[in-house]
Amino acid sequence: MQLIEVKEKVEKLSENIKKVIIGKDDTIRLMIAAMFAGGHILLEDVPGSGKTMLAKTLAKSVDGDFKRIQMTPDLLPSDITGINYFDMKTNEFRFIKGPAFTNILIADEINRANPKTQSGLLECMEERQITVDGSTYKLDDVFMVVATENPVDSQGVFKLPEAQLDRFLMKLYMEYPSHEDMTKILKVHTESEVLDDIKPVMTIDEIKEIAKMVKNVKVDECLYEYVANIVERTRNHEDVILGISQRGGIALVKAAKSVALMSGRDYVIPDDIKACAPEVLSHRMLLKNSQRIRKNGEKEVILSILDEVEVPTEPI
Repeated sequence: MQLIEVKEKVEKLSENIKKVIIGKDDTIRLMIAAMFAGGHILLEDVPGSGKTMLAKTLAKSVDGDFKRIQMTPDLLPSDITGINYFDMKTNEFRFIKGPAFTNILIADEINRANPKTQSGLLECMEERQITVDGSTYKLDDVFMVVATENPVDSQGVFKLPEAQLDRFLMKLYMEYPSHEDMTKILKVHTESEVLDDIKPVMTIDEIKEIAKMVKNVKVDECLYEYVANIVERTRNHEDVILGISQRGGIALVKAAKSVALMSGRDYVIPDDIKACAPEVLSHRMLLKNSQRIRKNGEKEVILSILDEVEVPTEPI
């Protein structure tokens, strides 16, 4: 596949999602970038802002398998991964696959599941495999978790631990639309069931091919140093208690490579890193108590660091 073909396919996929999700072009683009980079997405915002709708639209736009789990406090890890079932007819155990055996898994309201169930997703997300009763089962090469959560809930929810947050490549916010976009949303979503009209525009094989191309995108030595400087700055920032680990730096490079390829380039430039740094890094930090109450406090810290850290000016 040529670079121009990748760009065309990305535009086609993006336009397909925009039929349902209005006014969130940047969010859609970053979500597609995460998919090509092999990462997972956490969507956070108030109820009714379109988080689940965005996840379902992306899933329906891809010609692959997708499953949705409504996370609840009584959900068990086996409800996600699967169980060994004793078949009376054959007199032996048979493994019944859970919903995690898919290409795109939508975990709706993930913070309503108890910590034990949340931990059931960790191996799936990090190792792309599931271990049940000592047997390991590989997941598909294209496997993406799109989780949603409501930050305003205070009862019946379990805060995601930092270790699990670190497994998400990006944390995205829907936010309230502009007045013009709100008017379009009211019109589009009350005149017809737009989600029913969404057809697949990209195959799983095409995603696999683009993912391989992402891995081959070139990154200059000075850009590796640039990412390292950004990550290390979070560790001695005056507003940060816990800075970003190596995994966060690796995630930023992967995301930047995907953004570069989607822009029609086989090499990364500093703007690719800046374009996704707030969404890749902000949820991986722990701010001081006085700073946590600020809305978008983590994102503001990352943006300030991007202003401070010197941008490479050498030919790339």
